Amino acid sequence: MPLPDPAPRKLMHTRRMSFRGFERDDGLWDIEGELLDTKPHAFEIEGERTWAPEEPVHHMHIRVTLDATMVIRDIAVAMDSVPHSPCPQAQEPMRRMIGSVMGKGWRQTIERHLGGIQGCTHLRELLFNMATAAFQSRSASFAPPANGSPPMHLGKCLAWDFNGPVVEKVYPMFFRWQPPEKTVSRS
Repeated sequence: MPLPDPAPRKLMHTRRMSFRGFERDDGLWDIEGELLDTKPHAFEIEGERTWAPEEPVHHMHIRVTLDATMVIRDIAVAMDSVPHSPCPQAQEPMRRMIGSVMGKGWRQTIERHLGGIQGCTHLRELLFNMATAAFQSRSASFAPPANGSPPMHLGKCLAWDFNGPVVEKVYPMFFRWQPPEKTVSRS
């Protein structure tokens, strides 16, 4: 079903992001992200330069190499188009992510290693979303962990509600599952 008709308007900016996941022959995984910003009209950033219509303002790529436990083993960055001369300096700090786990607390891990002036807003945005692409790329992500707990995506959206029909059908062993109550130690 399409969106409702919009009010009269004029296109000012387009951001395209894409993600691809690859299983490597050596058992590792490559997740690649690309971000492309363009404008349909010429524009100028004062003190920098003028861009032609549809000329990339930002065009950036990240390749994250993961092992089976979602630990980052390598990371590569390319910044084909940037608006300011200092921007490429944000590539090297991305290496700080090596050894991090792409899982729970992912956004906080990115902020800790690359937040603020330590990195690039656009590279962080790509990196944030690469976790979902990695999860979708690995069929093992959908299998229940060996410890008997539910897969990490259950209980995280309407379709994967523990009390819903999708969980009842796909993961009947976790239908109506409740997390164990945490015990409070009393001294």
